[in-house]
Amino acid sequence: MDLLNTLVDKGLRRELPTREEALAVLATSDDDLLDVVAAAGKVRRQWFGRRVKLNYLVNLKSGLCPEDCSYCSQRLGSTAGILKYTWLKPDEASQAAAAGLAGGAKRVCLVASGRGPTDRDVDRVSETIRTIKDQNEGVEVCACLGLLSDGQAERLREAGADAYNHNLNTSESTYGDITTTHTYADRVDTVTKAHAAGLSACSGLIAGMGESDEDLVDVVYSLRELDPDSVPVNFLIPVEGTPLAKEWNLTPQRCLRILAMVRFVCPDVEVRIAGGREVHLRTMQPLALNLANSIFLGDYLTTEGQAGKADLEMIADAGFEVEGTDQVTLPEHRVDAGAGCGSHGSAGCGSHEGAGCGSHEGGGVCGTAAPAASAVPATAVNEQPRTDLVAVRRRGAGTDLAPNA
Repeated sequence: MDLLNTLVDKGLRRELPTREEALAVLATSDDDLLDVVAAAGKVRRQWFGRRVKLNYLVNLKSGLCPEDCSYCSQRLGSTAGILKYTWLKPDEASQAAAAGLAGGAKRVCLVASGRGPTDRDVDRVSETIRTIKDQNEGVEVCACLGLLSDGQAERLREAGADAYNHNLNTSESTYGDITTTHTYADRVDTVTKAHAAGLSACSGLIAGMGESDEDLVDVVYSLRELDPDSVPVNFLIPVEGTPLAKEWNLTPQRCLRILAMVRFVCPDVEVRIAGGREVHLRTMQPLALNLANSIFLGDYLTTEGQAGKADLEMIADAGFEVEGTDQVTLPEHRVDAGAGCGSHGSAGCGSHEGAGCGSHEGGGVCGTAAPAASAVPATAVNEQPRTDLVAVRRRGAGTDLAPNA
């Protein structure tokens, strides 16, 4: 297929595809899907080999968020039966992180619900970062606390944070459909603040609300322009008690096409499969490792993920290896161009749920609008939504039960 040959060549040169080429990836047929995966896999292997980076979420403060993001189980007005608790103490957070690190995680993502941190919150999180770093040699720490005020990113960096996560989630033109309590520009500003402070920027998207292919391409091109080091790709988990609870519009095939498109547009950045992979990719998850080079281990913020042991077995069975703490995630040209565990180069792409680090329970993108004509609803292939796979988290941080790590 000429399209795929062209996209592979561009990916190996870090050259931006045209919008028409990106849209064509999303429009490929199921008959061509394995060819698409194989082509994007060549680009993935060029820059990341067969390594898979493992990340682990610690939800520092759960629920009771004043923001009204339609996809989020922690949102204002949510009736989802999720865990609700205030800030974990530094030692509690470090103990929670240890479970993921024991399973092979290289990065710990510290997430807190809310619009953004107060200066006191930054002090609290800074102490937590120092505690985790003191107790775990070589660990990367990413903070995801919402919208940042001036000077806060610098303080997190001084405390030892390596990265900051804040998702764009969707295209600018549709952003107002998912939240009214902050703007798309607010999110861009926070990613920019993280960059300026020397933090590795992490910013991604949420797919699965029936968004158009054009919306998906818009947000991925915006991410490339922002040039984060990592791009989490979330798939909407429609949680009961949120406005998007009935929105089931993804198939495993569409998820793979989306990941392939992101890889072609952002060839040399860390592409992470985040929230929703177990629910929507299901038995196709091993194929997705040919597209993304990073996943979350264990549970998410308010929903349960696949058992950590199963993740490790999947990675090994698919012929991949877990990235070690002694290995640098990003290609040399990006590391040389920046600082820290991230670093920004000439081409790139790039969470927050109400708190997310790339791992939204709900992630949706178009409010409560009807699915766009170019979307591919699950029912189009006689597939019924697997609502049985959505489980609210009842263990780990904030509970007395061992985490699923």
